[in-house]
Amino acid sequence: MSDIKAARTALVARIIEGDGTASRAQRRAAFDNAADAAPWRTLVQKTAVQSCRTTDEDISAARSAGLSEDQIFELVVCAAVGQATRQHDAALAALATATEGAEHAPRDS
Repeated sequence: MSDIKAARTALVARIIEGDGTASRAQRRAAFDNAADAAPWRTLVQKTAVQSCRTTDEDISAARSAGLSEDQIFELVVCAAVGQATRQHDAALAALATATEGAEHAPRDS
């Protein structure tokens, strides 16, 4: 396993399974962007797919749902890392598909 893969694996394990104030289930749901029934769903979804649109109201709604500042921070980090992981995996898959068999392709003269 390359150093970057090991570092990524360690990061994901740490943010989901490590010590935290948000539950592991909450952190996993945020990482997977699967907080469908959670009152903090909007915050997680915006963080994952359109973070520039996250507002103070989204943070306030999560706080009103009973989350602490630390829990909100942890869920936002999980959502961001989860989305980055999905994008990285998709890019690697696209690269693998695009370069599949490339070493046997004829070159133009």
